Amino acid sequence: MIFAWLTEHRRKSILAEPFPQLWSEILGRNTPFYTYLDPEEQSRLRDLIQIFIAEKNWEGCGGLTLTDEIKVAISAQACLLVMNLDREIYPNVESILVYPAGFIAKQKSMNPDGTMEEAPHGLLGEAWLSGPIIISWADANDGALNQTDGHNVVYHEFAHKLDMRDGSADGVPRLADDAQYDTWAQVMSVEYTDLVKKAEHSKKSRLDHYGAVNSAEFFAVATECFFEKSVCMRETHPDLYKVLSGFYHQDPAERAVN
Repeated sequence: MIFAWLTEHRRKSILAEPFPQLWSEILGRNTPFYTYLDPEEQSRLRDLIQIFIAEKNWEGCGGLTLTDEIKVAISAQACLLVMNLDREIYPNVESILVYPAGFIAKQKSMNPDGTMEEAPHGLLGEAWLSGPIIISWADANDGALNQTDGHNVVYHEFAHKLDMRDGSADGVPRLADDAQYDTWAQVMSVEYTDLVKKAEHSKKSRLDHYGAVNSAEFFAVATECFFEKSVCMRETHPDLYKVLSGFYHQDPAERAVN
């Protein structure tokens, strides 16, 4: 109770400060989706950005010097996902590490003989279950500027963090009730199985084949498509679109056509 009061008090102090004019210019220049939001949504997003930037620990890596442009552009994309969700604003994200571009990380994999091998892999982003978000700024910026290609590293990695809020990365975020869980399981199972089959036979899909890796990656890839190819998803994957719209409490397809 005391912690909640302190959080609310701190956030009121943050929002008492006017939204910087420079930040507004960055939103207009770096995040085209911002112009599609109605005035109320824009105001809500600006509040979330102010809180998010103030509450999270930001660190430039690989020689990158953090700027307002970097923080605002990444925050805007991350906060768009939770714009109509609870006010906790990614409680499982304490730090955002930003590299200038793609980075190398060691990943473990199992060999056919059952032994584990650790090898370097090039990554654009990474979300740790009990750790930070790691983002390539070059790709985060490209993702923000191109809102129609279905690829957005910020949406992808922060969707993982929403998925992880219940303590596991299984493609099922916290939902409202049993009925929503049941619908989620039914729809996601069908859609995931369909994508796996298409990936196995190299058939085209509106969803990136990377979503066929596992259910966690499917949710992250579906989130990218939901926000970036919303009109197409609503037409070709109506059940999936409806499920994601129910979770995010947003209708980006309707926003796009209007």
